[in-house]
Amino acid sequence: MNEKMNMLQIDGSIGEGGGQVLRSSLSLSMTTGLAFRIRGIRAGRRKPGLMRQHLTCVLAAKEVTSAKVTGAEIGSTELTFIPDAIRGGDYSFSIGTAGSVTLVLQTLLPALLIAGEPSNLDLKGGTHNPMAPCFEFLDRCFLPELAKMGGKVSMQLLSHGFFPAGGGHIKAAIQPVDGWKEISLMDSADIDRRKGLVLLSHLEKSIGSRQVRMLKNKLNWPESCFEIRNVRPALGPGNAVVLEVERGGHTEVFTGFGERNISSGKLIDGLIQEVRDYLCSDAPVGEYLADQLMLPLAISGKGKFRAVKESLHTRTNLQVIDQFLPGYLNIHSMEDGSICVSAE
Repeated sequence: MNEKMNMLQIDGSIGEGGGQVLRSSLSLSMTTGLAFRIRGIRAGRRKPGLMRQHLTCVLAAKEVTSAKVTGAEIGSTELTFIPDAIRGGDYSFSIGTAGSVTLVLQTLLPALLIAGEPSNLDLKGGTHNPMAPCFEFLDRCFLPELAKMGGKVSMQLLSHGFFPAGGGHIKAAIQPVDGWKEISLMDSADIDRRKGLVLLSHLEKSIGSRQVRMLKNKLNWPESCFEIRNVRPALGPGNAVVLEVERGGHTEVFTGFGERNISSGKLIDGLIQEVRDYLCSDAPVGEYLADQLMLPLAISGKGKFRAVKESLHTRTNLQVIDQFLPGYLNIHSMEDGSICVSAE
């Protein structure tokens, strides 16, 4: 076979032009067996090309599928990836920076779910990063919905890794899917449970107390909903505020991160607005979860869900999925502004 002639051509600058295009392409290439060449990797970012986190995704995907790869180096804006068979087993990957280990996990997950044997991942890097799903999001929001589809994945958080120090450590155990199940997340319900968690690393507890006080006053949630947790061990200082809302057996997770140039008031106000926007819709799936569910939905070919809105990430993901699995997913806009994503 002429590999170059049969290679999909991916434009890394499409949509939001970030690392999602590369990660989704790697996931879909592994699961479909289709080779691809991507040009313009992260063209929409201030520093285009592969950063350490993205390179780790590439090298991890290469190891899991014994792929032939060219262009796998820091700063590269072009890459070719020719996968072989998926191999389950025990894998260990360290990013070496505070780059997100959860994004590495999500890149490998679709392939390992259809591997011929169970897998165990040992991942080191960042666990709580801006612009990436935190550990709690995957553990409390994404993985429970994946389980309803037949994907059995358990996670352990061994140490927190905040940006920019990193040093986080997670483990994940993945069982191959024994027949995909149809998922239907179309209607929401009344609130069953609420929780607010403030994570502090090498910071005074007064910071967390102030954040809880703001949350309590503005959300009008009972004191019993909130917890302040000083995490150990962690390499450097860090602060994350995690809010959970459960409706009808489905949990959404919202996260904000403390940064030097962002006040606690601004952090809390932005986070509360996300929660309120979600609760104003009766669509059960939040904006970020919609992106995460699209790949397993396309691969399984079963089910549908309704999300609060279509984001640029959602449109970008659909463009990539359509190149590997044309027509497998449909997105329909609803009268209330929500979207319905369905597998054919």
